[in-house]
Amino acid sequence: MNRAEAKRRIEWLRKEIARHDYLYYVAARPEISDREYDKLYRELEKLEERFPDLVAPDSPTQRVGGRPLEEFPTVTHRIPMLSLSNAYTPQELRDFDARVSRILGDRRYTYIVEPKVDGVAVSLRYERGALVLGSTRGDGVRGDDITANLKTIRTIPLRLLGPRPPQVLEVRGEVYMTKQGFLQLNRERDLKGEEPFANPRNAAAGSLKQLDPRIVAARPLDAVFYAVGEYDGIEFGTQEQVLEKLRLFGLRTTPRYWKCRDIDGCLRGLDELR
Repeated sequence: MNRAEAKRRIEWLRKEIARHDYLYYVAARPEISDREYDKLYRELEKLEERFPDLVAPDSPTQRVGGRPLEEFPTVTHRIPMLSLSNAYTPQELRDFDARVSRILGDRRYTYIVEPKVDGVAVSLRYERGALVLGSTRGDGVRGDDITANLKTIRTIPLRLLGPRPPQVLEVRGEVYMTKQGFLQLNRERDLKGEEPFANPRNAAAGSLKQLDPRIVAARPLDAVFYAVGEYDGIEFGTQEQVLEKLRLFGLRTTPRYWKCRDIDGCLRGLDELR
């Protein structure tokens, strides 16, 4: 196999592996067995070993870095990552709706109700479809560059799905740990004589602070995305469009949401969530 043939095969293998990663980890509808997947992965590894100049940062083989970092570089968010205000009672939601109504006047509007994931806020930046930066929220203006750690999370695509990705797309979401993953991690830590984590959120936050991506890769982390920051080459008219387009790009979004015409519909959606 010459270099040109190897390049074509490598590109096909990367796309095929990325597609199967999405089907397995995000969509939960795998098309091939683990053995068939491993065969594709090993073929890609061997070709990249033979042609090292064809290795790319967004290759599935590059998810886990081999060398610990000395520290996390600081990055400035192009668009600040602002925190959301809280409401704790139905009346507080009705007061919020009244303020929205006063601002919009006679214009019609709808709400999207989504479940809140208790995790660590992160931002991913894709350029021409490739993941180039992953960062923490930090103080909202500046955060830590944790790209190497975020690349280890299998539900985060290293390259967006689809033939025509936007020039720039920043997505915002949460890295979290399920209760099941949290309990299993603490059982493993207990067997090693290590101090258990207090709760799933602390476990997720502590994992992302690790300077060795290999440690992060062994943690049961997941990610969900629900908002965008800077973007170019794509348009979003509504929050519903944000969720749908992120899903088509291979990013995990909330499995269910409620589109509500008024605040009473929002309250009914919240009752269903409970």
